[in-house]
Amino acid sequence: EGFLYPDTYIFLTSYTEKQVMDKMINQFLHVYDNFIRYKAEQIDMSPNEVVTLASIVQGEAARRSEMNMISSVYHNRLNKNMLLQADPTIQYIIPGENRRLWNKDLKVKSPYNTYIHKGLPPGPISNPGLSALMASVNPEKSDYLYFVSDARGGHIFSKNVKEHERAKKIFKKRRREQQKK
Repeated sequence: EGFLYPDTYIFLTSYTEKQVMDKMINQFLHVYDNFIRYKAEQIDMSPNEVVTLASIVQGEAARRSEMNMISSVYHNRLNKNMLLQADPTIQYIIPGENRRLWNKDLKVKSPYNTYIHKGLPPGPISNPGLSALMASVNPEKSDYLYFVSDARGGHIFSKNVKEHERAKKIFKKRRREQQKK
């Protein structure tokens, strides 16, 4: 997981599963070598770290325009040895369709649970595209440590817990308003 590059491919019906996977992995290696490797080496990230972070960014961002800022939050949290607290990692370990998360979900014992384990999880949680891969090695410069949905397809970014609590109230208010419609 993580290294099957999402793209448009043309496969013959005679291709085996291995041939399909090889083509997707080779495309990943081509993209990584040409667009990611140099920057990843500059910031001392391994390919697994790049893809793992990119997979989380991909899971968080509804808008490509926010990917670099989301990456910034995670880089800042990693640099401060904070828990990532990334909801997509919880969605990954919970069976079935993605759903609204509950507090009990944040306590599930798994090495992928970024609410109880510091650092990146052991590996990717999806196969990220180029935008997420680029964002993982090109975070915006910011002091943001938190973000929450703005209930309109984007996020509200915060530098401290007090700002984050205000942002969560905005999200909850907007969500209630949407549910009334």
